[in-house]
Amino acid sequence: MNERTQERLHNRLAAFPRAELAHLPTPLEPAPNLTRALGGPDIWIKRDDCTGLAVGGNKTRKLEFLIGDAIKKESHGVVTFGALQSNHARQTAAAAAKFGLSCDLVLLEETDAREAAWHESGNRLLDEILGAQVHVVKTESEAKQKALELLKKATERRRNLYVIPVGGSNPIGELGYVGCAVELQKQIQSNALHVSCLFHATSSMGTQSGLSVGFEALDAEMKINGLSVDHRLSSKEKTKSLSEHRQHLSAELGIASNPEFPTFIDNRQLGKGYGVTTEAALEAITLTARYEGILLDPVYTGKAMAGLISAIRMGEVPRRQPIVFLHTGGSPGLFAYPSTLKEGLHRF
Repeated sequence: MNERTQERLHNRLAAFPRAELAHLPTPLEPAPNLTRALGGPDIWIKRDDCTGLAVGGNKTRKLEFLIGDAIKKESHGVVTFGALQSNHARQTAAAAAKFGLSCDLVLLEETDAREAAWHESGNRLLDEILGAQVHVVKTESEAKQKALELLKKATERRRNLYVIPVGGSNPIGELGYVGCAVELQKQIQSNALHVSCLFHATSSMGTQSGLSVGFEALDAEMKINGLSVDHRLSSKEKTKSLSEHRQHLSAELGIASNPEFPTFIDNRQLGKGYGVTTEAALEAITLTARYEGILLDPVYTGKAMAGLISAIRMGEVPRRQPIVFLHTGGSPGLFAYPSTLKEGLHRF
């Protein structure tokens, strides 16, 4: 990494308002036991589950810039959206509490059958503890209507609400993962690693967009594999969405973007869709916990690690080059699936 290039990117990021929320840098640590169990290559885990805000997770990096922007705009509160067990919603509630902002969460409760804990435990419980006002809706159109109602009421009361999109995934939020790319590249170099690729869970595209724009700006050779956990878009639509996110983020930073930069979306671990775990994810959760003492979740990181394990077993990654797994957090989700986990984990 060229120091001058790094400094330029650092200065661009420093120009944006930022609220201090995360414990940074998060560790980059080897997973030797898991590596041996899978027969290599060397696996390193970037611990963004350790960002520190209300159990941690990747959204905290985004929220540093989003809350910073909200404060600059003299907002009285924030409103955001997600699924009922949204990690993003939980971290937004925590960030708002820390800076004295009100927080409205508009959460989508899917109609398919879920076990009882999914409706009342995990992130759903933490949202209440953190003091957020939770509005549960059944459809995306209801979510939009509720948001309009909240904004109208705020205007009538002369209060300014700052709207944060699903996953915090807009150019402001994605700046957090440009910063992560800089941080991670430093750690890779300090450990004298020649990393071939990075695996992580992807849904709203913000993390993948930020990482790819960051590594590209650093002239770093890094293949970024996003394991999709979202069934609502086709493969073509996801690729288009990621490209648009990258373009908008690059424009926000005032840098050029190469559409050929190696960043990919892999749908093979989706299973039956968002929030429905798979046998492969259960195996990944079990192996990572029992070999490394690290907890993954059934919705995001379990499926992402399943993708990494599959890539190793199928010979899709170089055997002699280290690979990085970005742990994006989500451990509260474990408590929303107790029956599924108890029934599934004994098989491995």
